[in-house]
Amino acid sequence: MVKRKKVAVIGGGVSGLAAAKAFDAKGHRVCGFERSHDFGGVWELSRSYPDVQTQSPKDLYRYTDMAMPAEYPEWPKGPQVHAYLHAYADKFRLGRLFRLNTEVMSMDRRADGAPGWTLRLRAGSHEWDEDFDFVAICTGQFSEKNVLTHPGQEAFVAQGGRVMHSSEYTDPSIAEGKDVVVLGASKSGTDIAVNAARNGARSVTLVYRENVWRIPYFVGGINFKRLLYMRAQEMQFNGWGRGAAARALAAVTRPLVWANFRGLETLIKLQLGLKKHNMVPKTPIEKEASCSLPIVTPGFFEHLNAGKIRPVIGTIESYEKDGVRLTTGETVPCDIAVLAVGWKLGVPYLPEAYRRKLIEADGQYRIYRLSVNPDLPDMGFVGFNSSFCTTLSAELIANWLVRYMDGQLANQPDRAEMERDIEANLAWRRKERPAARVYGGLCSAPFHFRHFDELMRDMGARQWKRSNPVAEMFGYPDADAYGRFLSTAPNYRAA
Repeated sequence: MVKRKKVAVIGGGVSGLAAAKAFDAKGHRVCGFERSHDFGGVWELSRSYPDVQTQSPKDLYRYTDMAMPAEYPEWPKGPQVHAYLHAYADKFRLGRLFRLNTEVMSMDRRADGAPGWTLRLRAGSHEWDEDFDFVAICTGQFSEKNVLTHPGQEAFVAQGGRVMHSSEYTDPSIAEGKDVVVLGASKSGTDIAVNAARNGARSVTLVYRENVWRIPYFVGGINFKRLLYMRAQEMQFNGWGRGAAARALAAVTRPLVWANFRGLETLIKLQLGLKKHNMVPKTPIEKEASCSLPIVTPGFFEHLNAGKIRPVIGTIESYEKDGVRLTTGETVPCDIAVLAVGWKLGVPYLPEAYRRKLIEADGQYRIYRLSVNPDLPDMGFVGFNSSFCTTLSAELIANWLVRYMDGQLANQPDRAEMERDIEANLAWRRKERPAARVYGGLCSAPFHFRHFDELMRDMGARQWKRSNPVAEMFGYPDADAYGRFLSTAPNYRAA
């Protein structure tokens, strides 16, 4: 019989809601902690910049047991995603499991020697310690801002200039009549550059270090989900743990794979006019494909063509009296600098001794199934990985993690098995596929199907592929189908 446990779920975003539901459904006592005043994580309205929308289509950015509303557009806007998450929490009464405005200050092994962790918690001026049998960390990769400073910044701000992280750009009116410099050309960087140009900025300069491949929402008129979210496409990348037969097949098909990706590159270059804007990447797209591959912001290249956004390859060297000096030697006018430089990856409340067990010297994470570490018992991650199918991935990992905690996986790994898998994956990231090292090696793209297959097999699901082989090979992940697959895994309930 499985014993009922007291489980802490840290974070109330997409992953935290998935974890709370999964652990609660198995009969465990769930205590969720969200430091904000509201659910939503990155979709919480005060953290969302104007016009933010999903990179994934709505039928990929959803839970298995609740579709997004039919009236939502293909790529929902931030407020719509926020409303969807609230509707999901309401449907399954997840609000009863969470304490909002409550922050985890630290965590450590229990002093009484019992399994589990002690969390130091803070709500307002009140701090207290609370013991848990298991901790699910669901704060994801977008929790702690990556804050950069450059020489001259203090004087620049003192004379009226503004410097902000991309998550702080929440009022588009601030751009009107101003010279805006955006540092970083990820999806958030190009979103903000377009928003500033649309809202009357006097000038918009987009500064970034190197060209990367960008995927249009429609490639040659075809929705990109029908081109890139396929097993057939996934099999063309050099995945981990390939045996002799897989390597032989890859060698035979290499010319066809090469031609496929060169054709895709040519189509993207022509459609977007990359050569015209000196934005052609140096790295082949199949070598670069990972979670850092941005989707093209609607209107971005139109604004480049109109001269409303000026791209510059370089970075900020210093702030000057009349603007920002770049590493190119050029000084560009600047009233507002928006730093779209991402987020810090880590678990700041975990003691340093445990962080050293979790993170290698080169920043790679020692994680089995993107969820657990054998040196950190009684804890796991949900949504700490980056993915193009964020919501579905979080839900499947949450269902895997609760079974792992309860010893109910059909393929329950022992320490030796986990260590072998971790070492093999580290070697693969470092030697065979350097692109897989992005985000500490916690990116599951472009191997979504393979990752899901592993999770479903571990859980003992009787089916994890659609019956129609054509749909399975050439279709994108189907959330409804994965809901059915989950129902075929052995069921149980803690008591």
